[in-house]
Amino acid sequence: MIQVTPVILCGGSGTRLWPLSRTGFPKQFLCLTGNESLFQQAAQRLAGLSQEGIQVAAPLIVSGEDHRFLASEQLREVGINLGAALLEPVGRNTAPALTLAALAATENGQDPVLVVTPADQTVANAAAFTAAVQQAIAQAADGNIVILGVTPDKPETGYGYIRTPSVIPATSVIPATSVIPAHAGIHSPPIPVQAFVEKPSLETAQKYLQEGNYFWNAGMFVLRASVWLKALQSFRPDIAQACQAAWAIKKQDAQFIRPGKEEFVAIPAESVDYAVMEHCPGSAFPIQMVPLDAGWSDLGAWDAVWKVLPKDANGNAHVGDVLTTDSSNTLVHASSRLVTLVGVSDLVVIETADAVLVADKTRSQNVKHIVAQLQSTQREEHTLHRKVHRPWGWYDSIDEGGRFKVKRIQVKPGASLSLQKHHHRAEHWIVVTGTAEITNGDQVITLTENQSTYIPLGEVHRLANPGNIPLEIIEVQSGSYLGEDDIVRFEDTYGRTS
Repeated sequence: MIQVTPVILCGGSGTRLWPLSRTGFPKQFLCLTGNESLFQQAAQRLAGLSQEGIQVAAPLIVSGEDHRFLASEQLREVGINLGAALLEPVGRNTAPALTLAALAATENGQDPVLVVTPADQTVANAAAFTAAVQQAIAQAADGNIVILGVTPDKPETGYGYIRTPSVIPATSVIPATSVIPAHAGIHSPPIPVQAFVEKPSLETAQKYLQEGNYFWNAGMFVLRASVWLKALQSFRPDIAQACQAAWAIKKQDAQFIRPGKEEFVAIPAESVDYAVMEHCPGSAFPIQMVPLDAGWSDLGAWDAVWKVLPKDANGNAHVGDVLTTDSSNTLVHASSRLVTLVGVSDLVVIETADAVLVADKTRSQNVKHIVAQLQSTQREEHTLHRKVHRPWGWYDSIDEGGRFKVKRIQVKPGASLSLQKHHHRAEHWIVVTGTAEITNGDQVITLTENQSTYIPLGEVHRLANPGNIPLEIIEVQSGSYLGEDDIVRFEDTYGRTS
C-alpha cells in the first residue's frame, strides 16, 4: 500500500486577475470555472487519486496566515478534512513551502509520497489527470523524483518548458480511461528529463511545439518526502538548514502550524525548480516526467479564463447578468449589476461592487500594472473587496462618507467577533435577522429582529450569534477615523488578539 499525502501550495495573489482576485481573497479561492473554487477543485482532484494500492491522506496546505480560515472553510464546504495548515509568516517561494510540508509529513516516522500542486490551476479532463498522477505515484514510490509535463497545444511564451529525449516511449502516454496498478513494477517506462528551459521567445516556442519533446512545466511534482529533503540538502543546504531551524520551534494551534517567524524570515526565497529540480538531470537525483494531456490551464490572466469558459456562437464568455448585441470574443464577469456590451470585440469587462476593469483581451497580462498603481498609492481596492470574509462570517461596506460608514454584517451560527474596542469611532447596531448576544462594557444583552443598541467610543464590546441561523445586522459607524486598523482585540476565538 502506497501512502500518499497531497500538498497544496496556496500562496500567491493572482494580481493579473484583478479586480476579482485581491490580496485578501486571491484567485485560488475564486470560482472562475464551475461551482467550486480553484483550490477546492485541486483538493477534490487529489482526493480522487485513491485506488487499490494507493491510500490518500488528508491534505497538507501551505498558506499565509491571513487565508487560513478561508482555506479550511472551503475544504469543509466540499467535505474534505484538513490534515494541517502550514502557515508562512512571509512568502518565501515554493522551495521552503514544500520543505515545510515534507517536514510535517515525516514528523511521525512516516515517509509518504507527496503529490505537490499549486492551488490555482484548472484541469478539464479529471480522468486523464488521475491516470497520469497515479502513474507518477507508482514511480515516486520507488524513490524517483517525478514531474508532470503538460503536453503543449500551442506555442506558449509564458511557461517554462521541460526537455525530454527526442524519442519518447509510446507506452509513457496514458489514455484517460486507463487504471494504473499502484504496486511496484507495474507501470509504464519513465521518461527522463534532460533539462529545464526558461520561458522562450515565440519563434523558439514554435520550434519546441514542432519538435514534440518539450512540455510545459506546470509546477506539479510527485516524490517521497525524504527524497525531497535529501535533494534539498544536497543542492541548497542553506535553505534546508534554515527551514529545519524554523520548524524546530514551530507552534501548533489545532490544525494550524506556525514555524518560527524570525527563523522563517531568514530563509532564502527560492522556487522548487531553481533550488532542486534544475540540478537533478545528470545528478544522483535523476528526475523523470509523466506527460499530462488533460486540458490544463494555470488561468494566469483573463484571456486564459476566457479560453476555458463556455462560449456562445459569437465567442462570448459571460458570467452573471450580461446582455450584448453585435459583440464577439468578449469576456464579461458581472458580480453585482447588469453589464451590457454594444458593437465591441475582444474586450474583457470585469465588474465588482467597487471596481470595474475594461481591457483589450490580448493585453490582459498588463492588468498587473494597474494593481501596482493601486499598491503604490495604498488604495484599499488592491487588498480587499467591498465584501470581506472573516472566520466568523463576513461584512459588506455598503456606504460611507466623511465621518460615517455603513456595514452589513453576517455572523455564522455559534460564532462571535473578538472582544474589542475602538479609539476613534462609535457604533450603532440594528438586528435584521437572527439573535444577537452583545457585550457592551459590563452589560451582556440579547437583541432580536428590529432591535438596536449603541456602542460608545472606547467601550469594550463583542458581537456573538448564539442562535441556529445566521445573524445579520446593520452597523453604522461614526467618528473621526473609520479605518479597519482602529481595533484593539482583548480576546478572540481565532487567535487574533492584539
